[in-house]
Amino acid sequence: MTATASPHRLRRTLAILVALALLGTAAAYGWQQWRAAGDKGPDYVFATVQRVDLEDLVSATGSVQPRDYVDVGAQVPGQLRRIHVEVGQEVKEGELLAEIDAEQSAARVEASRAQLRAQQASLVEREVNLAKAERDFQRQKNLMAAEATSAELLQNAETSLKAARAQVGTLKAQIEQTQASMRVEESNLKFTKIYAPMSGTVVSITARQGQTLNTNQSAPTILRIADESTMTIQTQVSEADVSKLRHGMPAYFTTLGSQGRRWHGTLGKIEPTPTVTNNVVLYNALFDVPNANRSLMTQMTAQVFFVVAEAKDALVVPMSAVAMQRGPATPLSTGEARPAPPAGAREGRAAMSDEERARLRAERRAAREGGGAPAMAPRGAGEPAAARAPRPATVRVASADGSIAERQVTVGVSNRVQAQIISGLEEGERVVAGVKQAEAPRRAQAGGIGAPPGMAAGGMRR
Repeated sequence: MTATASPHRLRRTLAILVALALLGTAAAYGWQQWRAAGDKGPDYVFATVQRVDLEDLVSATGSVQPRDYVDVGAQVPGQLRRIHVEVGQEVKEGELLAEIDAEQSAARVEASRAQLRAQQASLVEREVNLAKAERDFQRQKNLMAAEATSAELLQNAETSLKAARAQVGTLKAQIEQTQASMRVEESNLKFTKIYAPMSGTVVSITARQGQTLNTNQSAPTILRIADESTMTIQTQVSEADVSKLRHGMPAYFTTLGSQGRRWHGTLGKIEPTPTVTNNVVLYNALFDVPNANRSLMTQMTAQVFFVVAEAKDALVVPMSAVAMQRGPATPLSTGEARPAPPAGAREGRAAMSDEERARLRAERRAAREGGGAPAMAPRGAGEPAAARAPRPATVRVASADGSIAERQVTVGVSNRVQAQIISGLEEGERVVAGVKQAEAPRRAQAGGIGAPPGMAAGGMRR
C-alpha cells in the first residue's frame, strides 16, 4: 500500500507546485501591467479647436397667437337665427356675420314711434291752449289799464298762462325722452344684424344657429376674428433667465413639424407681473413675427431661443477644457503660452500619475471657487451684454511630441457647451477636454487600489 500510494502523492505535489508557479507568473504579469499603466499617466480626452458660429441662448417654450383679434358678441337678447360665415373664412370689415331675431326689437321701435306721434299731437293742442292763454292775459292787461276789469280776473288770466306754458314744457320733455328711448330701440334693432368690426379670419365660432342669447347676464360671444398676417409669440421665461433678456434683443423659434425652419424677430415686451405655476415663477416675454404666407397658425407650440450673445466663424473649444481666471482679460499674442515648469517638476509629474490627477482636480476646484465657470454654468451668463467682456482663462494644449502645456487664452462668448477663444489658440490645435474615468476601476480590480476605505478587491471588507 505504501509503495502504491507514493507515486500518487508525488504527482499531486507536482501539480500543486505547477499551479502555484502559474499563479505567481500571472500575478507578476498583472503587477507589471499595473505599474506600466500607472507610469503612463492619465488618459486624457482631447478636443480640436475649430471654427463654428457660436450662440449664447436663453430657451423657452411658448405659443403662437394672433397679434390683433376681436371677440364678436351679441348686444341684444334674442334667438340667433342665422350665421353667415364658417371657421377659416376670410371676412372684410363691415361684412354681415350673423342675424338675431328682430321681431321684438322692431315692435319696440314701432311702439316708441307711435308714442312719439301721440305726444307730438298733444303738443300741438297744448301750444294752441298756450296761445289762447297769452291772448286772454293780454286782453285783461289792456282792460286793467282802462280800468274796465278787476284785478282778480287779471290774476286768473296770468295763472292760466303760466299753467299752459308749464304743460307745453312738460310735454316737450316727454317727447325728448321718447325720442331718446326710440333711438335706443332703433340701435338695438340694428344690433340684430352683426357685422365684422375688422378684416381677418374667422378662427372660432362658439354659438350655434337657433341658440337663444341672453345679454342681461353677460355679453355672449358668437365668434372670433383674427388678423393672422402678424403673429405674436408669447413665451414664459423662468426667473433665473429673465435677467438675461433685454428689449430689442434678437430671437427666433421653431415649431413642431417645421423641419428646422426658423422664424426671426426681436423681443418687444417683458410683462412685469409673473405667473406662478407649482411654485415656479415665470415671466411672459412677447415678440411679433410676420406671417404673410399663413404658415403659422393659432396655438402652435414654439420652441423659442433668445440670443444673448453670438459670434460668427469663431474659434471654439469645449467649456470643460477652459479654466476661468479672476481679473480682466489681458491681450495675448496668438500662441503665447504660460512659462513651462522646471524639468524636475515635469519628471515628478510624469512619474506620479496619482499626484497629477489630484493636482488637476485641485486646479478645477480652484477655478470654480475663484470665479471660473463649471461646464454647465459659464461665468458671466447672467450678466448684461456690456459686462460680458473678454475674460482670461487657461487651457491645456497638446504639442506635436505628445507633451501637454498650459496656455493662457482670452475667452469671449460662451454658453453651457462651448467657449469662444479670442486669442491664445490656433485652429486645429488640440486641447485637453477631460480625463477618462476607466483607470480607477481597473486598478481596483488589480489590487484594490481606488476601492473605498476598508474594502479589499472583490468587495471583501477587511
